[in-house]
Amino acid sequence: MPEKTTPNSPQTNTNTDLPSCNRCRDLEELDFDFSFAYQPIVNFFARTVFAHEALVRGVNGESAASILAKVTDANRYRFDQNCRIKAVEGAARLGIQEFVSINFMPNAVYQPEACIRSTFEAAQRYNFSKDRIIFEVIEGEDVSDRPHLINIFTEYRRFGFKTAIDDFGAGYAGLNLLAEFQPDVLKLDMDLVRDINLSKPKQAIVGGVVQICRELGIEVLAEGIETKAERDFLLGCGVTLFQGYLFCKPTFQAIGQINPDAWS
Repeated sequence: MPEKTTPNSPQTNTNTDLPSCNRCRDLEELDFDFSFAYQPIVNFFARTVFAHEALVRGVNGESAASILAKVTDANRYRFDQNCRIKAVEGAARLGIQEFVSINFMPNAVYQPEACIRSTFEAAQRYNFSKDRIIFEVIEGEDVSDRPHLINIFTEYRRFGFKTAIDDFGAGYAGLNLLAEFQPDVLKLDMDLVRDINLSKPKQAIVGGVVQICRELGIEVLAEGIETKAERDFLLGCGVTLFQGYLFCKPTFQAIGQINPDAWS
Protein backbone atom coordinates (compact mmCIF):
# COMPACT_ATOMS: atom_id res chain seq x y z
CA MET A 1 0.00 0.00 0.00
CA PRO A 2 1.61 3.32 -1.03
CA GLU A 3 2.32 5.89 1.64
CA LYS A 4 0.06 8.95 1.64
CA THR A 5 1.15 12.35 2.79
CA THR A 6 -2.07 14.24 3.44
CA PRO A 7 -2.18 15.69 6.94
CA ASN A 8 -5.16 13.62 8.07
CA SER A 9 -4.00 10.38 6.49
CA PRO A 10 -3.91 7.34 8.82
CA GLN A 11 -0.53 6.50 7.31
CA THR A 12 0.99 9.60 8.93
CA ASN A 13 -0.58 9.16 12.35
CA THR A 14 1.68 8.55 15.34
CA ASN A 15 0.81 7.43 18.83
CA THR A 16 0.36 11.01 19.97
CA ASP A 17 -2.23 11.65 17.26
CA LEU A 18 -4.57 9.01 18.69
CA PRO A 19 -7.05 9.71 21.48
CA SER A 20 -6.50 7.96 24.78
CA CYS A 21 -9.05 6.00 26.75
CA ASN A 22 -9.33 5.94 30.54
CA ARG A 23 -10.20 2.25 30.43
CA CYS A 24 -6.60 1.48 29.41
CA ARG A 25 -5.29 3.20 32.53
CA ASP A 26 -7.95 2.17 35.02
CA LEU A 27 -8.08 -1.59 34.47
CA GLU A 28 -5.88 -3.93 36.48
CA GLU A 29 -3.45 -6.31 34.81
CA LEU A 30 -4.62 -9.83 33.97
CA ASP A 31 -4.12 -12.46 36.67
CA PHE A 32 -3.13 -15.06 34.07
CA ASP A 33 -0.55 -15.20 31.28
CA PHE A 34 -0.72 -16.62 27.79
CA SER A 35 1.24 -16.96 24.59
CA PHE A 36 0.66 -17.73 20.90
CA ALA A 37 1.03 -20.42 18.31
CA TYR A 38 1.24 -19.36 14.66
CA GLN A 39 -0.31 -21.20 11.72
CA PRO A 40 0.70 -20.36 8.15
CA ILE A 41 -1.81 -19.33 5.50
CA VAL A 42 -0.57 -20.15 2.03
CA ASN A 43 -1.14 -18.81 -1.45
CA PHE A 44 -1.27 -22.07 -3.37
CA PHE A 45 -0.62 -20.79 -6.87
CA ALA A 46 2.24 -18.55 -5.77
CA ARG A 47 3.67 -21.36 -3.58
CA THR A 48 4.26 -18.81 -0.84
CA VAL A 49 3.14 -18.09 2.72
CA PHE A 50 0.62 -15.25 2.66
CA ALA A 51 0.19 -14.78 6.41
CA HIS A 52 0.39 -16.40 9.84
CA GLU A 53 -2.63 -16.51 12.13
CA ALA A 54 -1.81 -15.84 15.79
CA LEU A 55 -3.66 -18.44 17.89
CA VAL A 56 -3.82 -17.99 21.65
CA ARG A 57 -2.24 -20.68 23.83
CA GLY A 58 -1.12 -21.11 27.42
CA VAL A 59 2.48 -20.29 28.28
CA ASN A 60 3.33 -23.99 28.05
CA GLY A 61 1.27 -24.58 24.92
CA GLU A 62 -2.02 -25.30 26.66
CA SER A 63 -5.18 -25.13 24.54
CA ALA A 64 -6.93 -21.95 23.52
CA ALA A 65 -10.03 -23.14 25.38
CA SER A 66 -8.12 -23.25 28.67
CA ILE A 67 -7.18 -19.58 28.24
CA LEU A 68 -10.48 -18.30 26.87
CA ALA A 69 -12.27 -19.91 29.82
CA LYS A 70 -10.54 -17.32 32.02
CA VAL A 71 -11.88 -14.37 30.02
CA THR A 72 -14.77 -12.58 31.73
CA ASP A 73 -16.73 -9.40 31.18
CA ALA A 74 -14.45 -7.75 33.71
CA ASN A 75 -11.16 -8.59 32.01
CA ARG A 76 -12.25 -8.89 28.35
CA TYR A 77 -10.90 -5.48 27.37
CA ARG A 78 -7.49 -6.01 28.97
CA PHE A 79 -7.25 -9.49 27.46
CA ASP A 80 -8.08 -8.19 23.97
CA GLN A 81 -5.48 -5.44 24.28
CA ASN A 82 -2.82 -7.84 25.55
CA CYS A 83 -3.56 -10.23 22.68
CA ARG A 84 -2.71 -7.54 20.15
CA ILE A 85 0.54 -6.65 21.87
CA LYS A 86 1.70 -10.23 22.43
CA ALA A 87 0.79 -11.32 18.89
CA VAL A 88 2.84 -8.50 17.36
CA GLU A 89 5.71 -9.08 19.78
CA GLY A 90 5.79 -12.79 18.98
CA ALA A 91 5.66 -12.22 15.22
CA ALA A 92 8.54 -9.75 15.42
CA ARG A 93 10.60 -12.07 17.64
CA LEU A 94 10.12 -14.95 15.21
CA GLY A 95 11.10 -12.77 12.26
CA ILE A 96 7.78 -13.18 10.46
CA GLN A 97 7.95 -11.19 7.23
CA GLU A 98 4.43 -11.91 5.99
CA PHE A 99 1.11 -10.67 7.33
CA VAL A 100 0.14 -11.64 10.87
CA SER A 101 -3.58 -12.16 11.44
CA ILE A 102 -4.90 -11.23 14.90
CA ASN A 103 -8.35 -12.07 16.21
CA PHE A 104 -10.10 -9.29 18.10
CA MET A 105 -13.19 -9.14 20.29
CA PRO A 106 -15.56 -6.42 19.02
CA ASN A 107 -17.42 -6.43 22.34
CA ALA A 108 -14.12 -5.37 23.97
CA VAL A 109 -13.62 -2.34 21.73
CA TYR A 110 -15.17 0.80 23.16
CA GLN A 111 -13.65 3.49 20.95
CA PRO A 112 -11.83 2.09 17.88
CA GLU A 113 -9.46 5.00 17.38
CA ALA A 114 -8.42 4.84 21.07
CA CYS A 115 -8.35 1.06 21.44
CA ILE A 116 -6.02 0.75 18.44
CA ARG A 117 -3.41 2.84 20.22
CA SER A 118 -1.71 -0.17 21.85
CA THR A 119 -1.37 -1.88 18.47
CA PHE A 120 0.42 1.13 17.00
CA GLU A 121 2.70 1.29 20.02
CA ALA A 122 3.50 -2.43 19.82
CA ALA A 123 4.21 -2.21 16.08
CA GLN A 124 6.62 0.66 16.70
CA ARG A 125 8.24 -0.93 19.75
CA TYR A 126 8.91 -4.24 18.01
CA ASN A 127 9.61 -2.74 14.57
CA PHE A 128 6.76 -4.64 12.92
CA SER A 129 5.03 -2.73 10.12
CA LYS A 130 1.36 -2.08 10.79
CA ASP A 131 0.80 -2.62 7.06
CA ARG A 132 1.44 -6.34 7.74
CA ILE A 133 -1.34 -6.68 10.34
CA ILE A 134 -4.74 -8.22 9.59
CA PHE A 135 -7.51 -7.86 12.15
CA GLU A 136 -10.09 -10.61 11.94
CA VAL A 137 -13.35 -11.16 13.78
CA ILE A 138 -15.20 -14.44 14.11
CA GLU A 139 -18.49 -14.15 12.24
CA GLY A 140 -19.98 -16.46 14.84
CA GLU A 141 -19.43 -14.03 17.70
CA ASP A 142 -22.75 -12.65 18.90
CA VAL A 143 -22.20 -8.94 18.36
CA SER A 144 -25.22 -7.15 19.79
CA ASP A 145 -24.32 -3.85 18.14
CA ARG A 146 -23.53 -4.57 14.50
CA PRO A 147 -23.14 -0.89 13.54
CA HIS A 148 -20.40 -0.77 16.19
CA LEU A 149 -18.61 -3.68 14.50
CA ILE A 150 -18.90 -1.97 11.11
CA ASN A 151 -17.44 1.18 12.65
CA ILE A 152 -14.51 -0.78 14.09
CA PHE A 153 -13.76 -2.35 10.71
CA THR A 154 -14.06 0.99 8.96
CA GLU A 155 -11.69 2.70 11.41
CA TYR A 156 -9.14 -0.13 11.24
CA ARG A 157 -9.11 0.08 7.46
CA ARG A 158 -8.74 3.86 7.69
CA PHE A 159 -5.65 3.36 9.83
CA GLY A 160 -4.10 1.07 7.22
CA PHE A 161 -4.85 -2.38 8.64
CA LYS A 162 -6.30 -5.22 6.57
CA THR A 163 -9.54 -6.79 7.79
CA ALA A 164 -10.99 -10.29 7.70
CA ILE A 165 -14.17 -12.11 8.69
CA ASP A 166 -13.42 -15.54 10.16
CA ASP A 167 -15.63 -18.66 10.20
CA PHE A 168 -17.97 -17.20 7.58
CA GLY A 169 -21.13 -19.28 7.31
CA ALA A 170 -21.18 -20.37 10.94
CA GLY A 171 -22.57 -17.39 12.79
CA TYR A 172 -25.12 -14.69 13.33
CA ALA A 173 -24.48 -12.16 10.60
CA GLY A 174 -23.74 -13.95 7.34
CA LEU A 175 -24.61 -12.13 4.14
CA ASN A 176 -26.16 -9.23 6.04
CA LEU A 177 -22.76 -8.38 7.52
CA LEU A 178 -21.11 -8.76 4.11
CA ALA A 179 -23.64 -6.38 2.57
CA GLU A 180 -22.66 -3.68 5.06
CA PHE A 181 -18.91 -4.15 5.06
CA GLN A 182 -16.59 -5.85 2.59
CA PRO A 183 -13.41 -7.07 4.31
CA ASP A 184 -10.13 -7.71 2.53
CA VAL A 185 -10.36 -11.43 3.31
CA LEU A 186 -13.27 -13.77 4.00
CA LYS A 187 -12.45 -17.08 5.70
CA LEU A 188 -14.82 -19.94 4.93
CA ASP A 189 -15.86 -21.87 8.02
CA MET A 190 -14.14 -25.25 8.22
CA ASP A 191 -17.47 -27.07 8.50
CA LEU A 192 -18.28 -25.87 4.98
CA VAL A 193 -14.84 -26.98 3.80
CA ARG A 194 -14.84 -30.44 5.38
CA ASP A 195 -15.41 -33.08 2.67
CA ILE A 196 -16.71 -30.44 0.30
CA ASN A 197 -15.64 -32.63 -2.61
CA LEU A 198 -18.35 -35.10 -1.53
CA SER A 199 -21.19 -32.69 -0.71
CA LYS A 200 -23.34 -31.06 -3.39
CA PRO A 201 -25.02 -28.64 -0.93
CA LYS A 202 -21.65 -27.43 0.37
CA GLN A 203 -20.37 -27.08 -3.19
CA ALA A 204 -23.36 -24.93 -4.14
CA ILE A 205 -23.08 -22.73 -1.05
CA VAL A 206 -19.32 -22.20 -1.32
CA GLY A 207 -19.53 -21.64 -5.06
CA GLY A 208 -22.08 -18.89 -4.48
CA VAL A 209 -20.01 -17.23 -1.75
CA VAL A 210 -16.88 -17.32 -3.91
CA GLN A 211 -18.76 -15.71 -6.79
CA ILE A 212 -20.12 -12.98 -4.52
CA CYS A 213 -16.65 -12.27 -3.15
CA ARG A 214 -15.20 -12.16 -6.65
CA GLU A 215 -17.69 -9.46 -7.61
CA LEU A 216 -17.00 -7.53 -4.38
CA GLY A 217 -13.21 -7.76 -4.66
CA ILE A 218 -12.80 -9.89 -1.52
CA GLU A 219 -10.16 -12.62 -1.27
CA VAL A 220 -11.53 -15.97 -0.10
CA LEU A 221 -9.55 -18.15 2.30
CA ALA A 222 -10.48 -21.75 3.02
CA GLU A 223 -9.50 -22.86 6.52
CA GLY A 224 -9.40 -26.34 7.96
CA ILE A 225 -8.02 -27.96 4.80
CA GLU A 226 -7.04 -31.54 5.63
CA THR A 227 -7.13 -33.39 2.32
CA LYS A 228 -5.96 -32.81 -1.23
CA ALA A 229 -9.48 -33.58 -2.44
CA GLU A 230 -10.82 -30.61 -0.45
CA ARG A 231 -7.98 -28.44 -1.71
CA ASP A 232 -8.48 -29.41 -5.33
CA PHE A 233 -12.21 -28.78 -5.35
CA LEU A 234 -11.73 -25.34 -3.86
CA LEU A 235 -8.95 -24.56 -6.32
CA GLY A 236 -11.45 -25.34 -9.04
CA CYS A 237 -13.81 -22.75 -7.50
CA GLY A 238 -11.10 -20.12 -7.68
CA VAL A 239 -9.94 -20.18 -4.05
CA THR A 240 -6.16 -19.72 -3.74
CA LEU A 241 -5.61 -19.01 -0.02
CA PHE A 242 -5.53 -22.06 2.27
CA GLN A 243 -5.00 -22.80 5.95
CA GLY A 244 -5.09 -26.21 7.56
CA TYR A 245 -3.32 -29.34 8.71
CA LEU A 246 -2.65 -30.43 5.12
CA PHE A 247 -0.15 -27.58 4.90
CA CYS A 248 0.96 -27.04 8.49
CA LYS A 249 -0.38 -27.35 12.03
CA PRO A 250 -0.14 -24.39 14.41
CA THR A 251 3.35 -24.20 15.85
CA PHE A 252 3.84 -22.98 19.40
CA GLN A 253 6.17 -19.96 19.57
CA ALA A 254 7.71 -20.92 16.23
CA ILE A 255 7.26 -20.57 12.48
CA GLY A 256 5.81 -23.75 11.02
CA GLN A 257 7.29 -25.41 7.97
CA ILE A 258 4.94 -26.13 5.09
CA ASN A 259 4.49 -29.80 4.23
CA PRO A 260 6.19 -30.15 0.80
CA ASP A 261 3.68 -32.83 -0.24
CA ALA A 262 0.83 -30.34 0.18
CA TRP A 263 1.93 -28.51 -2.97
CA SER A 264 1.63 -31.55 -5.23
